[in-house]
Amino acid sequence: MENDEIVIERHDHTTHGEYLVSIGSGEAAGKLTWTQRGDARDAEHTIVPPELRGQGIAGRLVDALVRDARRECFKIIPSCSYVAAQFDQHPEWEPLRA
Repeated sequence: MENDEIVIERHDHTTHGEYLVSIGSGEAAGKLTWTQRGDARDAEHTIVPPELRGQGIAGRLVDALVRDARRECFKIIPSCSYVAAQFDQHPEWEPLRA
């Protein structure tokens, strides 16, 4: 994966959305899904195929969500255990937690 470009796309719908990761030639490599809950986005699932785990893909998905939360002023409900663990490791994100 070192030489492959990682691309994250955001797909928003009225009540939910997702961040999708592709590597290199467009191969799907993971996603983070969310549901709108009031003024917050509930980060429900972060999914990376077993063969691609341990390469920082899930972390990049969470980073994209956090970056958008800062830019667009929404809060995050970290329902997904991975997202919750990332919030625990990044105390500077605490103001973004719903």
